[in-house]
Formats: sequence, C-alpha cells, structure tokens
Amino acid sequence: MTHHVILGAGPAGVIAAETIRKLAPQDTITLVGDEPEPPYSRMAIPYLLMGNVDESGTYLRKSPTHFEDLKINVVRALVESVQAATKIVALKGGATLSYDTLLVATGSHPVSPPIPGIQSEGVHTCWTLADARAIAERAKPGARVLQLGAGFIGCIIMESLASRGVKLSVVEMGDRMVPRMMGPTAGGMIRDWCEAKGVEVFTGTKVESIEPGTPLTVKLSNGTSMLADLVISAAGVRPAIGFLEHSGITCLLGVLTDEHLQTNVPGVFAAGDCAEAFDKVSGKTMVSAIQPNAAEQARIAAANMVSYARGQPAQADLSGVTQINVLDTLGLISASFGDWAGTPTCDHVELTDKASGRHLSLRFQDDVMVGCNAVGWTEHIGVMRGLVEGQIKLGVWKDKLMQDPTRLVQAYQASALGQDDWSGGKTGRKR
Repeated sequence: MTHHVILGAGPAGVIAAETIRKLAPQDTITLVGDEPEPPYSRMAIPYLLMGNVDESGTYLRKSPTHFEDLKINVVRALVESVQAATKIVALKGGATLSYDTLLVATGSHPVSPPIPGIQSEGVHTCWTLADARAIAERAKPGARVLQLGAGFIGCIIMESLASRGVKLSVVEMGDRMVPRMMGPTAGGMIRDWCEAKGVEVFTGTKVESIEPGTPLTVKLSNGTSMLADLVISAAGVRPAIGFLEHSGITCLLGVLTDEHLQTNVPGVFAAGDCAEAFDKVSGKTMVSAIQPNAAEQARIAAANMVSYARGQPAQADLSGVTQINVLDTLGLISASFGDWAGTPTCDHVELTDKASGRHLSLRFQDDVMVGCNAVGWTEHIGVMRGLVEGQIKLGVWKDKLMQDPTRLVQAYQASALGQDDWSGGKTGRKR
C-alpha cells in the first residue's frame, strides 16, 4: 500500500491530502501538523481578533470528523528531520514515519529580529491561535500597542488591532509602508491614510531595544522612547524548512522545485509558502507566500505524487508563480501585480490623484505589462491581474496606456479578447 506523507497542516497540506484521496482512494495518507488545534487558516487570525469569527471559524474544514471520514491520518508532532535516502521522517519524541512520496508544505514562520528584549513578556508575533489569544488579552480598548513592521502581513494585523480600539503606533524600517509591495508614492499614500485614521506611523525607523516591564519601554532609532502595553513583532516571515538540513533535499530560500513541484529527490515534492517554485513567466524560481498559490501548488504536487507512486510521468505542470497582493488598509484598497518595481529597460507610466486617494503605476517590457501598483483603483484589479498574468501583447494599446493609464479595461478587451479599438466608444468583434 502506497504511503503519502504530508508535512504541514495548513491550506497547502490539507488541499494536497484531499486531492490525493480523490485520485487514490485506497492509498494511505498521513498529514503532520505541529499545533494542537485542528488545521486552520493563519489568514483568518486578524478576523478572529476583529471579532468577525470565533476560533472554530478559522478552521479550514468545519466538520470535526472531516479527516477521519476521508481516512486521512492526522498526526500532531514536530518534525525533527527528513532523510531522503532512506525515506524516513523523524518526529520529536522519537517516532518515525516511512513514506513512498513526501510533500513538504510546512509554510513559513515569523522572523525574530535581533533586538534586545524581543523575547520579553508582552511581545508577541501574530501567527498562531495561541498568539491571537495572548494578543486579545492585552489589546483592550485604550491599550498602548506598538507594532514592529508595516509590510503586507503587518498591515493586515494593523487593521485588526485598530478595530479593537487600541492606541496604535507602527514602526517600519523601510522608507515607506509595504515597501515590498508598493513604490514610494503608493507607500506614502497608505501612510497618510493610516495617520488620518489615527495610527501613528514611523517609517525609516528601527526598534533599537525593548525593556521588560509593565508597561514595556521601547526605544526607537529616531531617539523616541515609547511605553507599550503590547508589542507586536511583524517583521516578516521565512520558509519553515530548518528540519531539512542534511536531508539531501536542495533548498535555497525555500525548497527548490521544478514545474511539477518535485524537488531534486524523486518522489519528494513541496508546495505553498515553503516552496521555491519555477515561474515560467519570469524564468526564475521564487517563493510567493500567498494562499492562492499554495492551493494551486498543492493540487499539482498531489496529482504528481499519485503519478509518481504509480510509476507514471508527471500529470500536471505549474504554469507560473503569481505575484499578486491585494490589501485593505483601514478601508484603503491597494494592489500590486507582477514585477511592479520594473527593471532599467522597462517603460513606466504613473498617475497620481492624492486628493481622491488614487494612484496607478504601470510597467511595460516591450508591449507587455509586466507589473503594476494601484491605490484606490478597485474597479481595475481584475483587469490588471489578467494583463500581467496573461503576458498579453498590447500592440498599439501599450502606447495608449502610456498616454492614459486609466484605459486598462479598453486595453484588455481590445488586446486579450480580440476586439477593435475602443477609442471611438464602439466595439465590434474582429471577423
């Protein structure tokens, strides 16, 4: 009997297990997770802190017997090591699992910055349900909360904290908010919006130390000292793959995979936030820690695990690694797609209307839109994604967008759907 072992009980691990079960009704499946709760979504934790859901609302599958019904064995344990040569997974406590195929879907873990006092009581990440409980205990109305980091995840956490009525300060070492998602103008607009909503924002600033106590004393690089009842560390995440050292499985930033999500070791696959997958669009490997990518990679990896176990060639390919971020920051919608920062050879057009809170930045390589930033342009999000992901050749519409970047819908319909020029306001299918 074939045994498929999946390390990680987040969205990628769960979807992979369910996919294998559909394709291989009789195979044995073991899903290993390292937290005591049923598999849940980390992306739901801010909504838990907002009070929109309870803990059970974060669970990935609502039926308490879901995995049992599918005959998926759920093991709660820490993975200590993997030995690919002998096909053995060692668990903390001495137990081992042997496998025929293995999926590494262990996701990410928060980065702990080298700041004196970062381990003090009252300093928390916002990554687990245990974190959420600790934060809820301290983040009462009026509490002084300092958040370290204003990246994508940090802004989502910030929204949940603001909803709890705390006095919130955010410290970001980059020169703008969400620096890995937004250019200077867009990042500055998000900062202005947050400050108008009552959040104190320090950019280009580091936390130098945290002194234990009640309250905590936080010293910033700008010379300011602040008192805080709670400090949230949201300084980014890294793939959780330390246990693969000496495994024989090649890792760079993440677990290196090919277009089938297979690693350098036959029968060993990776998916989700820990996978460094090949992106056909850019021709590079990359880690893209967003849930839609995790779900797609999990389905592809699972199908190929079943094929491998049956001695068949891979059945599914990864078409690309979507670089997509859509963010709601206290009601301001922003988005970035693809190579939004561009390269020296890219053409670039930018339009900003700060009075109405709208900003648009488009990047082109030849006549293909390779990336974009947007603030406040919610009606264009689907079209922007379609143009970037589809690598659509715009032809004459590239120049029209360089003159007026707001004509994205017309450009998409004319170039992607084969319609005539919209400049006159009328269209017709080409015949």
